[in-house]
Amino acid sequence: MGFDAQFLGVPAAMPRVGEADAAAAVELEYLHFSVVLDTVRRLARVTGVNVDGPSLIDLPRGDDWRLDERIPADWQAGPEIYARNDFDRGHLVRRRDPVWGAPEIAARANAETFRYPNAAPQASGFNQSKELWLGLEDHVLEHAEAYGLRLSVFTAPVLAAGDPPYRGIRVPLRFWKVVAWNTGGRLATTAFVVDQAPLVDTSEVVAPTPGEAPPLGPFRTFQVPVSDVAGLTGLVMPELVAADVLPSTVAVTGWRPLESFDAIRL
Repeated sequence: MGFDAQFLGVPAAMPRVGEADAAAAVELEYLHFSVVLDTVRRLARVTGVNVDGPSLIDLPRGDDWRLDERIPADWQAGPEIYARNDFDRGHLVRRRDPVWGAPEIAARANAETFRYPNAAPQASGFNQSKELWLGLEDHVLEHAEAYGLRLSVFTAPVLAAGDPPYRGIRVPLRFWKVVAWNTGGRLATTAFVVDQAPLVDTSEVVAPTPGEAPPLGPFRTFQVPVSDVAGLTGLVMPELVAADVLPSTVAVTGWRPLESFDAIRL
């Protein structure tokens, strides 16, 4: 069973692909999560996962990435994208998020996060902001403890036309995440964007030679209005936009990089 829109006890549907991108989209269901893959870009348009905090199980990580055999290999950004370079296979649905329930169920969910439709190339190594990005669910889960420790999390790359080409794909420079929870019978949401564009004027950067990986910068993580994510991606998510906990003043003052979890507004 894939993503469940009723998991929180209040409706929280996955963002929908807009009409312009719908023809290239295919939805793949896994255990406790779903991926909507863009078969032209060969990367996810949106993923959605249900996280049951009290039932999470800590399993060994593993690293057995596989193509999804239900769809053609050339629809997926497979192992050739990550060979002999510094790209990480970045999990979109975080590995531990769907790993809950009975041990055999959790083990299957863990394995299914290692499917290439759930990956995207990310800058290698860690900096403080990347650690922030990877820990966002944990932070919001702690905040949601009073409301049953359940989250629905939506994540994907921003598939922009100007993303740099590499080995038959375009490498996304931004990723987004929307986290949803039930607060006293009402839906609450907040959104984040991580930017891995080079920290220089890209107009002055010499284009990589064919076959060479494009330069990426260190992660910079921002908390942003959910409506900004909808605008960046073209995805349809009215329920999530309406439930945003971030003050509307942020839309006026602009995005600010997060330096620590203490700066997150919930």
